[in-house]
Amino acid sequence: MKILYFAWIRQRIGKSSDELDVPQEVATVSDLIGWLQSRGAGYAAAFADRDALRMAVNQEHVDAAHPVSNGDEVAFFPPVTGG
Repeated sequence: MKILYFAWIRQRIGKSSDELDVPQEVATVSDLIGWLQSRGAGYAAAFADRDALRMAVNQEHVDAAHPVSNGDEVAFFPPVTGG
């Protein structure tokens, strides 16, 4: 699975992307977030406030209940505001 991180999420993790094989029990974006949080302090900090996250799977905006699989590209980014 290719995972992309943007803005402050990238800053907290310390990199812009990961290429990972996730466990079979990771079936949704929410599961993925929980699994990523266990990977270290930077990940835990980046995903601490799930309400402040937006996500996309294969370049489509989705919610946390959306299914994921190892062949997907998943992106995490903060909410975008206009001005």
